[in-house]
Amino acid sequence: MAIQLILGGARSGKSHYAEQQAQLWLAEYPSSQLHYVATATACDLEMQARIAHHQQQRGQGWLEHEEPLALAQLFTQFSEHDIVLVDCLTLWLNNVIYNDGQVLNKKQIEQQLDQLLAVLKCSKARIVLVSNEVGMGIVPLGEVSRLFVDYAGWMNQAMAKVAQRVVFICAGLPLILKDNNG
Repeated sequence: MAIQLILGGARSGKSHYAEQQAQLWLAEYPSSQLHYVATATACDLEMQARIAHHQQQRGQGWLEHEEPLALAQLFTQFSEHDIVLVDCLTLWLNNVIYNDGQVLNKKQIEQQLDQLLAVLKCSKARIVLVSNEVGMGIVPLGEVSRLFVDYAGWMNQAMAKVAQRVVFICAGLPLILKDNNG
């Protein structure tokens, strides 16, 4: 198991840094296949443009998977020959919480998080996870927004526990929070 967690705020450089980390693994394991797991849904023109921009920046060589909800199931398909970048966990969490326009209850959200964590712990793939740090700003006024911020924080803590390497990105600069890679 090899997991890196890349945290940071919006437009901090997380995705670019995560792609670099995946490419470094590819240089070390050249027979591996790069997989890009996109969790965003193109719900409007601006989001469509963001997705197109990310795809263009990323370039060739990636097998793309668009998976807004079933991350745990998708991870069962990857092997030790795969390098998997998930961008991003907080968009996935948003999709889980607001499942088909219905806000899931806490038990349902926790089941989804637990299932993903269990699969990640067993995966033989090399994994780079991107997640937003959303708890460093203003506390949202609405109950559902606070629910999202709470679960994003708890999710990031849980992912950091299973990751061997955790990096916080600020203004494009990496700050290594944890490195158990030897």
